[in-house]
Amino acid sequence: MIKKNGVEISQHAASYDGRGKLKDTAPNRALHPTVLSDDAFEALFNLPSCYWHDDRTVVFCGDASVVLEQLASTGISVDCTVTSPPYYGQRQYRVDGELGLERDPQDFIDNLTETFRRVKRVLSETGSLWVNIGDTYWSGKGASTGTDLKQSARRFGKRPQDYPGDGLWMRPKQLLLIPHRLAISLQEDGWLVRNDNIWVKPNPLPDPVRDRCAVTHEHVFHFTRSRYYFFDKSQVGTTNAAGRIIPPSDTWIVPVSKGASRGSKEHKASYPEELVRIPIDATTPVNGVVLDPFMGSGTTLRFARSRGFRSIGIDLNEEFCEMAVKLMKENR
Repeated sequence: MIKKNGVEISQHAASYDGRGKLKDTAPNRALHPTVLSDDAFEALFNLPSCYWHDDRTVVFCGDASVVLEQLASTGISVDCTVTSPPYYGQRQYRVDGELGLERDPQDFIDNLTETFRRVKRVLSETGSLWVNIGDTYWSGKGASTGTDLKQSARRFGKRPQDYPGDGLWMRPKQLLLIPHRLAISLQEDGWLVRNDNIWVKPNPLPDPVRDRCAVTHEHVFHFTRSRYYFFDKSQVGTTNAAGRIIPPSDTWIVPVSKGASRGSKEHKASYPEELVRIPIDATTPVNGVVLDPFMGSGTTLRFARSRGFRSIGIDLNEEFCEMAVKLMKENR
């Protein structure tokens, strides 16, 4: 057990050789991860997809799979990936190559699995991947003919789930279980599933339904590459009377914020900064690098910067890249 100022910070003690040198073992590397050098981070500024950078953050504009290949070619490794990919059939951003509009939801899951496979290539062996994703109901109703402006962002003509389905998985009123199917797909692709954290929204958007309970939660899955990974519970837990740190619960009550965090006219699907606090604070070492391959308005990057970490963001939509950079400059 390792303690700092009388408080437990890890249940695993570091192991040393006979000369007092830290042994090069997987548990030791998880306790004392090596972070990316400043020179290696600054080399990213010269990659072809680089849209903007300063000394702590670099933003790439392009397809995540392509940019991740560019990052992998440099040999870099990031410490923590926190992201919220497009949800299936929920938004249309009118950008070529966007995810979430595949006619078959299995194709959507397969495409995300491939993207996260590329994330794994740049994630350190002691790193973590956190994925926030919501679910979708199959409709089968065809294109929307309503005039409700409140639903205009979601009912953008004929969505994938509005087509006739297969009568089994894809049939009217069926909850597709996209988050669970994605988690299982990533598990089968070699990821270790550590938690299915539940984001409870005390102030959710209205869910005008008549024959089921209203949906007021989303999932935030925690994945790792192996059983040994960096997790500093002293940054996110609570200390009991015995000086032992109790890790946070897997149920997070986080309000959907108003204003930019809830979504602006330009980006209607951004999430509150509080949602990324535990992932970033617990699994990013000092001066570590946080990656968001579906950056959107840049919530993950802004929070990482506020904590003193370096960050990398990727988005296919140039308007979102511009928005993220603007918000980061305003929050300096």
